[in-house]
Amino acid sequence: MTEKRHPAAVDVGGAFYLRDAKGNLVPLELVKPADLLVDEVVRGLLQRAREHHAAIGAFKADTFDQVQALLELLAQQYGTTIGGKKGNLTLTTFDGCERVTVQVSDQFDFGPELHIAKTLIDECLTEWSSTGGPELRAIVNRAFSVEKEGQINRSALLMLLHVNITDARWLAAMDAIRASMRVTGSREYARFYDRPAGTAAWKGVTIDMASA
Repeated sequence: MTEKRHPAAVDVGGAFYLRDAKGNLVPLELVKPADLLVDEVVRGLLQRAREHHAAIGAFKADTFDQVQALLELLAQQYGTTIGGKKGNLTLTTFDGCERVTVQVSDQFDFGPELHIAKTLIDECLTEWSSTGGPELRAIVNRAFSVEKEGQINRSALLMLLHVNITDARWLAAMDAIRASMRVTGSREYARFYDRPAGTAAWKGVTIDMASA
């Protein structure tokens, strides 16, 4: 009987096989030793990666739970309560050498009003083609270009709201952009910093919790 020497081996009637990328069962003894070694190393690393990912997720949840509990405890001292989760705050140790910042960032998308805004802006640019500078057209092109994720270029689009143009159609387009904004959710972020002394620069303690 073939001894099972691989964690992914499949026992079929006492014989052991490995499944290849096409789903075929290959006898374990026919798999090259180098392929077995690569397979085992990758599986081991992925297992550790999953464990670390789970640990980061648990730490993230615990971080926000502790901050929320702290805020509620402080609120009790003033005879009030905290309604819902709060963000955008900084907590610093007494010696000024360790810091935690919590931020809440809204996620948003754009509704059909954005198409109306684009039509109005195109009308303006067509009329101003003889007098308008290429810089404005470049900003507009960036704003309405689609990113790799299939989303509108948000940062460039928001830049249009700060362009000082008083044409009624342009102002209507800016109103349409604002009306098109839809908040679809929010994400919480926690960042950690330390420094050797109160006069030194802060150094970030990097933990990628955004994807946890």
